[in-house]
Amino acid sequence: MNDILPSDSPMWQYLESQVKAVLNQYGYREVRMPIVEVTELFARGVGEHTDIVEKEMYTFRDRNDDSLTLRPEGTAGCVRAALQHGLLHNQVQRLWYQGPMFRYERPQKGRYRQFYQIGVETFGMAGADIDAELILLTHRLFRQLGISDSLTLHLNTLGSAEARSRYRKALVDYLEGVKDQLDEDSQRRLYVNPLRILDSKSASTQALLNDAPRFEDYIDNESKAHFEELCRLLDENGLPYVVNPRLVRGLDYYTKTVFEWMTDALGAQGTVCGGGRYDGLVPMLGGKETPASGFAMGMERLLLLLQTLDVIPESIYQTVDVYLVAAGELATRKAMALAEQVRTDCEGVRLQLNCGGGSFKSQMKKADKSGARFALILGDDEAAESRVQIKDLQGNHEQQSVSWAEVAEVLTRLGL
Repeated sequence: MNDILPSDSPMWQYLESQVKAVLNQYGYREVRMPIVEVTELFARGVGEHTDIVEKEMYTFRDRNDDSLTLRPEGTAGCVRAALQHGLLHNQVQRLWYQGPMFRYERPQKGRYRQFYQIGVETFGMAGADIDAELILLTHRLFRQLGISDSLTLHLNTLGSAEARSRYRKALVDYLEGVKDQLDEDSQRRLYVNPLRILDSKSASTQALLNDAPRFEDYIDNESKAHFEELCRLLDENGLPYVVNPRLVRGLDYYTKTVFEWMTDALGAQGTVCGGGRYDGLVPMLGGKETPASGFAMGMERLLLLLQTLDVIPESIYQTVDVYLVAAGELATRKAMALAEQVRTDCEGVRLQLNCGGGSFKSQMKKADKSGARFALILGDDEAAESRVQIKDLQGNHEQQSVSWAEVAEVLTRLGL
């Protein structure tokens, strides 16, 4: 688990603001869930035999001996909240959330045990149109961030629960014959989560899968039609994609559409966004049959990609526009009142007041170090006359003396 220091927080704020702006364009609303849920929610919703539930959850007993878990993902908690508060009764929902998730896994570049996700969940819409909207939304975001050229959309359909069950049996029957040749993880998954073997990272296992039954031969007609409609919508909107029959996603609740945005710019950390349709999750958690679709993005991995591609604007690190220097006893007493007035008159301007005293020279050094474009210099003579010196720290304009009432107008005229 790691700290996000002031030197890095502007990156996070930039990414979060870009994501929120796009979500607002599409009419999505924010929901905030607790980071602790009852363990049973994830065992039922995510799947008892997934890696998350088997190996990665932070689970503990509280004073009442109830089993609680720090949330390892957001979808199950979002469904729980929507059911608990009646958000799914005869209505559609477009929701999003952000915040920390927790998984006990081996830390590596771009991966932490406390990590941050932005998730989007939709409820009540059964058609391929909402799946297409989610994908187009993510593409718009990536385009605005300047990373779309480094990402490839992978698509697949997992069919209905019944189709998955038929395929699962056929896959297990085949893999039993080559069990001794599978990698260790795949042998462990053979009877509890065999579909995950399809995206095994082992080259030898992937070679064995070349002769395995093909998922597409088991997909039901309704799911095929749904997938064809999704592809048609993406084609009409000019969005390229790769149909990847071995894309299965890691959680038990997915049905029909699954998708991932992948990059080769980060080495092994290839997926920056993934999601799909999970029509069976709401009834699994106690609700009525409800179509649902969504995705999640790992913030750390997205930021790593932005840094790798060098597309983060330098301007985001600028945190101060104006630095107020106060030299003298009277000036020091009146400086805070001037700072408050300027903040009121110049809405949105970021002004930092020198606090803690110091010589005029040391204060000017602080002004330069702050990165501010302008310094307001208040001496005792200026304070007595309610005037102040405006100094352009970039040297583009002459220093000038103005009344306090004129500060906002002059700063605006100078281009702030």
